[in-house]
Amino acid sequence: MRYVVVGAGGIGGVIGGRLAETGHEVVLVARGRHAEVLRRDGLRLALPERVVQLKIPTVERVAELSLQPQDALVLSVKSQQTAELLGELAAQPVGDRPAGQSLPLFCFQNGVSNELDALRYFGQVHGVCVSMPTTYLEPGRVEGQGSPISGILELGLALGGSDEADAVMAADLNASGFLATVREDVMAWKRAKLLRNLGNALEALFGRALSENELEAVRQLSIAAKQEGEACYRAAGLSVIDGQRWREHQSGKLSVKAVEGRERGGGSTWQSVVRGQGSVETDFLNGEIARLGRLHGVPTPVNVELQHRMWHLVGEAAEAGEVGEAGAELPSEVLAGLGQGR
Repeated sequence: MRYVVVGAGGIGGVIGGRLAETGHEVVLVARGRHAEVLRRDGLRLALPERVVQLKIPTVERVAELSLQPQDALVLSVKSQQTAELLGELAAQPVGDRPAGQSLPLFCFQNGVSNELDALRYFGQVHGVCVSMPTTYLEPGRVEGQGSPISGILELGLALGGSDEADAVMAADLNASGFLATVREDVMAWKRAKLLRNLGNALEALFGRALSENELEAVRQLSIAAKQEGEACYRAAGLSVIDGQRWREHQSGKLSVKAVEGRERGGGSTWQSVVRGQGSVETDFLNGEIARLGRLHGVPTPVNVELQHRMWHLVGEAAEAGEVGEAGAELPSEVLAGLGQGR
């Protein structure tokens, strides 16, 4: 199986880099300056125990891909970038058939809407629940702070069940420095992860340099956001992995380590703000809870407020932590966890 990684940032770069390092055929799709550096110098993958430079074939546009029947598509762009790619990616030829009819698409992404969007274009859509501390701030360079494994991954068919492609990918990932498990109910795992991602906006809005009182305020806000999400899932009749099962599966398997003497600065939303990307995933995290609340009559004021504040933060091009008055914020244990998941 050849892995075509569409979106070679923190998640895609570490996935693609570790697969390539263990001998799997990989192609990266990246943009702009990042693609330029990758093609010229290769991918610089920094892990807690080593740094490697990997020459991996890289293209800048989906249209440059020459897809093959044995390919698996790894979609690892941010959720707000998915819609613009799906149609073009699905239409790429694989022999005399389009990719949407021929190839499996694995959504290595936060949120739960990417798979639904992908089903408009692809017949084989797989969800992947990603628990994986990575950093991408500079072109050509990605860091994976997970140790002794780089990430914990759950994968399966978005519509339920699993197939041979899930088994093959899980085996390849497990041999490449990850813990990958095939799940018959992968979207229930992804919904559980979304609850944990509802605090991502808090890290971007308030940062980490907070007093004890501010930490407690942020803690209460994070708890409230998660409670709103749980209420929405119940009202919608959606299955979700409970906290105890989640903790049992994750416990003791991965810790976050410094890379080249640097601690991880923050999670994916924080990184998007720091890079000045101009957009964040909040609409597909807190906004997803707001959507469910409106559909099922569940109030979601905390998630709506966080979504609106992130609009302002991105619109004003402010630095992470500049927006917001800490009068509603997050817990010490949640704050510690914010930089550790994706």
